[in-house]
Amino acid sequence: MCAIFGITGEKEAAKLTYLGLHALQHRGQEGSGIISTDGTAAFIERHQGLVGDAYNSDVLASLKGSAAIGHNRYSTAGSAAAANLQPMFMKGAKGWLGVAHNGNIANAPSLISSLERDGAIFHSTSDTEVILHLFARAREETVEKSLVQALKLLQGAYSLLILNKDKLIAVRDPLGFRPLVMGKFRDQVVFASESCAFDLIGAEYVREIQPGEMVVVPHSDPNSITSSFPFEKKAPKRCVFEFVYFARPDSLLYSSRVHDVRKELGRQLAKEQPAPRAEVVIPVPDSGVPAAIGYAEASGIPFDMGIIRSHYIGRTFIEPEQEIRHLGVKLKLSPVKSCVAGKSVVVVDDSLVRGTTSKKLIGNLREAGAKEVHVRISAPPTANPCYYGIDTPTRSELMASKHTIEQIKNYIGADSLGYLSLDGLTKAASQNSGEGFCDACFSGNYPTPVEV
Repeated sequence: MCAIFGITGEKEAAKLTYLGLHALQHRGQEGSGIISTDGTAAFIERHQGLVGDAYNSDVLASLKGSAAIGHNRYSTAGSAAAANLQPMFMKGAKGWLGVAHNGNIANAPSLISSLERDGAIFHSTSDTEVILHLFARAREETVEKSLVQALKLLQGAYSLLILNKDKLIAVRDPLGFRPLVMGKFRDQVVFASESCAFDLIGAEYVREIQPGEMVVVPHSDPNSITSSFPFEKKAPKRCVFEFVYFARPDSLLYSSRVHDVRKELGRQLAKEQPAPRAEVVIPVPDSGVPAAIGYAEASGIPFDMGIIRSHYIGRTFIEPEQEIRHLGVKLKLSPVKSCVAGKSVVVVDDSLVRGTTSKKLIGNLREAGAKEVHVRISAPPTANPCYYGIDTPTRSELMASKHTIEQIKNYIGADSLGYLSLDGLTKAASQNSGEGFCDACFSGNYPTPVEV
């Protein structure tokens, strides 16, 4: 997860970055940071909490200059501690450097051990700091060549925005795990994790940064953009779970509109996992809504908003502590009794990871009078940890890793439980985006070596 945003050539760079991060809040809730530059010095603000709470007019005014990068943190590698907030910053022989990173470095443990034996001192527990140490040790003369030398040692996922006094650099790993897009604001270049950030500031979507691509934009001449592919070319392995849950529905992701893909997931789910006795289809809001619409369309069962979500509660899946997730379900989701009382309902959700949310929700639906509760998931069982940027680090947390579908059904208290097949997911995701997805969280087929 995590969100990154960057722009150069705009006098209000920090304010635009703030707005971009606000649009990308769904990708990380634990902290936010911005680094800006006036072409000489770096100005840095990093705070725990939501974007709207992290910055005020005085803070934004202190972030001077016409270039900036920003980051919203979602802790995967490393804790939610303040020391892990990004963008990370360093000073070295090549000057100062700021780095905003979305993704996980799969071989970070061995790299950290090697660097520490060589005398490196780490100030955080984030894998992003590895990139800074490798960059500092690179023997190349230019920032770009030093960066390439460092990144060639990495395995795993990295979409990066790098800022120094001279330029803004965007890089995506050779497999393209995590998204990164380029836009145009007035006449200037802007980068973001998702296109929804462009919509908020009035920027135009231009294209996706390609897997293995490095784009360099000088501050002195933002129209003088250079693009290169300095890494070994590989078949792309873009994260398919972005379509299932993470990305915002209005974003253009991998050349497809997320909302449209999710509706297609629901249509495919209705074909594979029908619920003949059901009288109403209700989504688990918000991420389950498009799939539920698709399920209702394909099945002919009426759609209704039978569960209301409190929008004053964050995304429970990305809360770092189990206790908070547990409490968040009760606060977040409330059944509408008139929609479910006395009825057989199909509840469509995007995923079932730990099972705790579904168990409590089904109990609430039955208390509201639901006669039957049939759960349908618009993705395959999440049975394997992700080492590329999703907070499912151990199999013990994953319900599907050690239980059959029948056992999961009994645990959550559903009358029936059906998942979308991996083939169905791939078919829906590939309609406009082409092939080449990472589905390791479902299949267990990891595209790179991983270190647990």
